Amino acid sequence: MATIKIDKKIVDYRVEQPVDKVTPDAGEAVAKSEAATAPPRETSSDGKVVRMHEKLDRPEMLRGSTYKVKTPVSDHAMYVTINDLVLNPGTEHETQRPFEIFINSKNLDHYQWIVALPRIMSAVFRKGGDVTFLVDELKAVFDPRGGYWQPGGKFMPSIIAELGHIIEKHLQYIGMLPPATLDPHQKKLIEATRRAYEEQKKQQDAFAKSDYPEGAQLCLHCNTVAVVLMDGCMTCLSCGDSKCG
Repeated sequence: MATIKIDKKIVDYRVEQPVDKVTPDAGEAVAKSEAATAPPRETSSDGKVVRMHEKLDRPEMLRGSTYKVKTPVSDHAMYVTINDLVLNPGTEHETQRPFEIFINSKNLDHYQWIVALPRIMSAVFRKGGDVTFLVDELKAVFDPRGGYWQPGGKFMPSIIAELGHIIEKHLQYIGMLPPATLDPHQKKLIEATRRAYEEQKKQQDAFAKSDYPEGAQLCLHCNTVAVVLMDGCMTCLSCGDSKCG
């Protein structure tokens, strides 16, 4: 038996299982049986297989995007980094898939889940398949102490839910989720509601900007909101009309 010398350091190994020799008829029967019991392969809309497996080695470099999360319930910001694996680079079928996620923060109150949750999500990313379900699962988490309002008026039920929104934004950025758009009927309804609100606001502003004291009433003589109660008598500060003569 010849001696084989290994010059490089061994970093990984696996045991190959022997393949039993079968007759052509038996092999065809085994293949049909495996095809019937095997789970369906997950494919994208154009037929490309998107399933990955644990034997996939991490490349030396991955494309990454970092998102800053600053919430009013914490003095320290969180930085969420999602690294993507590029499939079929340099071809017309080039795509990106999330491969791993990291969260960094100075806030030690959330240290346990900041360490555990990214590891679990990274394992799900590396399994491949449809990972978009993570978005809905995370966005459905509510904080029993109450949520908070983001700048701009959007309510966030928890920090975990905001993490779900970040992953959703990233999956839309790399093309795994379609961008959030409204249909023409929704756009038409929103535009009509906006115009009605702006018209109502203009009418309120016309009465709000006044040189007369707050709470003044409308004068029926000069049509000015300037009637106030003075010495027990309703008197207009604009034209001087008074109920007491």
